[in-house]
Amino acid sequence: MTLPAVIFDLDGTLVDSEPNYYEAGRRLLAAHGVTDFGWEQHARYIGIGTKETVEALRAEYGMSAPVEELLDGKNRLYLRLAATATAVFPRMREFVELLHAAGHPMAVASGSSRAAIEAVLTGTGLDAFLPVTVSAEEVGHGKPAPDVFLEAARRLGAGPADCVVLEDAPPGALAAYRAGMRCVAIPYLPEQADDPAFATADLLVRGGQDAFDPRRVYDWLTGAPDGTSRGTGPIG
Repeated sequence: MTLPAVIFDLDGTLVDSEPNYYEAGRRLLAAHGVTDFGWEQHARYIGIGTKETVEALRAEYGMSAPVEELLDGKNRLYLRLAATATAVFPRMREFVELLHAAGHPMAVASGSSRAAIEAVLTGTGLDAFLPVTVSAEEVGHGKPAPDVFLEAARRLGAGPADCVVLEDAPPGALAAYRAGMRCVAIPYLPEQADDPAFATADLLVRGGQDAFDPRRVYDWLTGAPDGTSRGTGPIG
């Protein structure tokens, strides 16, 4: 039996980097005169690529600086914060190690910049298990388009039907569905569990990271028959 390839989103799925992204965005906007950017505003962009987020914020707040300048600024701020501390979700590290021991091909497909992906994986030691990475910078469109997942599958030498995606945000779950891949959804914000995009996932861990059971999800991943119906499972 061919082992399923597993493609991980990075931010909010493998690591809890959202506080760093929020703080980088807050500092960037403050430098351009926007002083009322809070977590609720940031939460709207969870799961959206950095470039798309910057473009939306630029339009929303009427900033005159070019997108590339804003993007570079946010990436610099984020990298400083990421180098200080980025926490891996403990149960997700356990899951990665379980997959690695069993020989599953694995990759990371993220909306973050390549520099950010490399900094986080190296800093957390996950690079030893996840050498194949794809940034939204390297494809035509970020999530919810399927491009990053399809490119990750190509680099792994796997067909979409042989891939399983782990995602924490609605745009990522929708991107996995559009890529023709099975999806395990672990909402970063559990209150988003009823978002219609998560209904496209094959397994929904409604309680988020606190409810994620590595062994149970692994048994589902390796035991589910071909053609598992969408929306099966919610667990947790």
